[in-house]
Amino acid sequence: MNATAGSTTDQEGGSTMQGVVLMAVAMLMLPCMDAIAKYMATFAGMSPGQVTFYRFFFQVVCTIPLIFTAQGSAMLRPKRPWLNLLRGAIHGAASLFFFAAVKYMPLADVFAIYFVEPFILTAMSAAFLGERVGWRRWLAIIVGFGGALIVIQPSFILFGWTALLPVACAFLYSVYLFMNRAIGNADSPVTMQTIAGFGGMVFMGAAVFAGDMAGIADFAPSLPQSLFTLVLLLILGALSGYAHILVVRAFRMAPLSLLAPFQYFEIISATILGYAIFGDFPTPSKWLGIGIIVASGLFIIWREHKNRKANADIAFD
Repeated sequence: MNATAGSTTDQEGGSTMQGVVLMAVAMLMLPCMDAIAKYMATFAGMSPGQVTFYRFFFQVVCTIPLIFTAQGSAMLRPKRPWLNLLRGAIHGAASLFFFAAVKYMPLADVFAIYFVEPFILTAMSAAFLGERVGWRRWLAIIVGFGGALIVIQPSFILFGWTALLPVACAFLYSVYLFMNRAIGNADSPVTMQTIAGFGGMVFMGAAVFAGDMAGIADFAPSLPQSLFTLVLLLILGALSGYAHILVVRAFRMAPLSLLAPFQYFEIISATILGYAIFGDFPTPSKWLGIGIIVASGLFIIWREHKNRKANADIAFD
């Protein structure tokens, strides 16, 4: 489907609103995965590199059965294998930056800084896919970046360069989401996510090997030490695989610029989980930055809705 078309349906028969709902559900699920990763790195003594590898390994374990039960083994032969493998490798690098950040920083702080990603994605959709972004939404993007800086500044003082890891993750994840739309409908969401899981697993396997050879502690390899940690890793992979299948479907149903701000839903479950499990809670200045970022994103959503309504009225006339 043409990314600039603005149609309310896609080849799979979904509507724009269904895409929005799928995106919102996925964004509420994903912080649960990140909380598990932080738990593994903080309390189970597993390196961020090893956690990231298991994330993709168990993602593949959890998504392959969907292919055989729902689509048949032929779906393991994707039409665009190299793009999906590259997509997985990029996602692997993004996940590594994020999991390294949550090891050292509060979960809500990492998400707050990471929230520059929807603005990057909106800008990319305008620059490369031709989606129209007016001056008001560009202004909202600039204001949102300002809110992110309010969060980054105290975090940088406390954690140093580690505070920029979520920014690196945000950029790479924007590229990953951009590829979801750019690849199109050649392969099913389950196939795309399974092959991407292979790409992330291979990339992270090489990264863990190279990092361990270099003596970097955050890449130290290890095996699950108990049945409990094994179950947590399995849940980690399942949440990753199934949530991102929802993301792929959502991006086939609605424009990037509309879906990007819905990633702010992550701050809800991230803050709850961070406080309940790790006792972390954002400071007043960080809440100010988060508020600015979320308000900017909501403005982008409102402008998108207004523009679509205006276009629909013109088409009706």
